[in-house]
Amino acid sequence: MKRIMTLALSAALVMAFAATAFAGATYDKIMKDKVVRIGIMTDSIPGAFYNAKKEWVGFDVDIANEIAKRMGVKIDQVPVNNKTRIGFLQQGRIDMSVSNMTHKRSRDKSIDFSITYFFDGQKFLAPKGKFSTHKDFVGKRIAVMQGTTSELNVKKLLKEMGDAAPKVISYQKESECFQALQMGRADAWSTDSTILLGYAAQVPGKYELVGDFFSNEPYGIGLVEDDSKLRDAVNFALQDMWNDGTYETIYAKWYGPDTKYYFPLTEKIEMWP
Repeated sequence: MKRIMTLALSAALVMAFAATAFAGATYDKIMKDKVVRIGIMTDSIPGAFYNAKKEWVGFDVDIANEIAKRMGVKIDQVPVNNKTRIGFLQQGRIDMSVSNMTHKRSRDKSIDFSITYFFDGQKFLAPKGKFSTHKDFVGKRIAVMQGTTSELNVKKLLKEMGDAAPKVISYQKESECFQALQMGRADAWSTDSTILLGYAAQVPGKYELVGDFFSNEPYGIGLVEDDSKLRDAVNFALQDMWNDGTYETIYAKWYGPDTKYYFPLTEKIEMWP
């Protein structure tokens, strides 16, 4: 029995040492190399997308660059999508993911998150004047992005309204969802409202958002698991951006009243004294 207890204690000490050894490993590497690899979407208008000049721009792009600047390192922008953004973090291919990702408890089992840096909710996008309430989408074909919270949310909503077998069609990218709507392969597209606003603005007057929010989508920056130094650096950068007005400037650039994507800011970032 004594030998078993000794072995158990030794194993616990080894695990504790390993945890200490690896805590902060990603942050230390970033500061040593002076480069942070940040995963960013490429077709999430206006979060992160390629404009007419083929420039990679958007709210998340500006936020990512500002975080890197405040950490005192250069940025390596890595393209990600809904299916790769978590896997890339787990595989060590990126150090953080600024990719309109809802912070969910299920995702927190495999990666860490920053404080909430953006507040959104889910709606439907449909041809203008065709639908007026959520109930109108029962039995209709709804485009969603595969593997997202949006896919789960819309299925749940439709079932609650009596749709026993929701016709939810999954696509890999936002642009594919919008194309399905434009081509008539889907009657509506459902995801976070700011993404829908971004795509609707590309063809003014043809599409509209329908109904109230039916989910809460707090975006967090995805981070590698168990690196408190990196998490603190990101959280402090976000809070400092809010304090000195930089966040408001970036937000107004992409979601202000003078933009095509107007989306009033209704909440504030969590601040620590």
